[in-house]
Amino acid sequence: MTIKIATISLLLIVLTLAVSNPSKKVRGNLTKLTAKTENRDKKNTVQSILDESAKLEKLAGDFQFIEGPIWHPDGFLLFSDIPANIIYKFASNQQVEVFRRPSGKANGNTLDKENRLLTAEHENRRVSRTEKDGKVITLADRYEGKRLNSPNDLVVKSDGSIYFTDPSYGVSKDQEELGFYGVYRLAHDGKLTLLVKDLVLPNGIAFSPDEQKLYVNNSEAGYIAVFDVKPDGTVTNERLFAELKDASQSGVPDGLKVDLEGNVYSTGPGGVWIFSRDGKLLGKISVPETATNLAWGESDRKTLYITASKSLYRIRLKIAGVRPGK
Repeated sequence: MTIKIATISLLLIVLTLAVSNPSKKVRGNLTKLTAKTENRDKKNTVQSILDESAKLEKLAGDFQFIEGPIWHPDGFLLFSDIPANIIYKFASNQQVEVFRRPSGKANGNTLDKENRLLTAEHENRRVSRTEKDGKVITLADRYEGKRLNSPNDLVVKSDGSIYFTDPSYGVSKDQEELGFYGVYRLAHDGKLTLLVKDLVLPNGIAFSPDEQKLYVNNSEAGYIAVFDVKPDGTVTNERLFAELKDASQSGVPDGLKVDLEGNVYSTGPGGVWIFSRDGKLLGKISVPETATNLAWGESDRKTLYITASKSLYRIRLKIAGVRPGK
């Protein structure tokens, strides 16, 4: 196979930021999308992902600190406001309403194979599931008899097992019982397995499309770690996937998602960083606030929803994202 290598170039695309909230729509300032192309292979450039006419839209604001977006196939987005202790619902009519209060200081959210909501709860220090009748049950809150720290984010494998990170963002040092910050696998039968315990503060988590690799954001260290997934669901061969460091911008590697082509999207300094499956930086979506997490949405899963401090944004892409648990 012939690889066409070209000189690294810098593409600046000026986007119109359309700002809206449930009661009115206004025009905001211009924002920039910075796209760094590594070569001229169309499958390995940001132009294959983002159209020059794409607009970053602000959908709603005035939250306290939002996180954990997840698109529900019934046509709405759920996301958490951690300090407000609320999970919000953003509906197709552009209205934001309360989905659950209190939420247990919910952070990350995803769906299981039956489209039931799974939530990483800071305050309750657990991973929960919302049943079809609305009842919320605990799936995991202890490891070897000791309370979890503060479950942060989670992803579901196609076999139904749940992988989640457990840093300490939601608890004080004297509340910690484990003495480490882990990455876990919760099997369908309820068995909880510790996979990793040597990351500084594990955060966002996602699988490659073929589920052969597991990506985990190591937030305070400023990089994405990648692991090989073994047939039994455990992981091995930890290594550096990519660094996300820029002292001039606010933000750390936090939320993490992957598209169907294997490209990796992570919030980081200045917005959303996009990497090829080989860890090459393809480009960045600049966001006016500190980006915290992201999720694929709409029926074609080509809309990227971004939570960023006090506001919710979205932008259309050309490649669909991986569907949770599928």
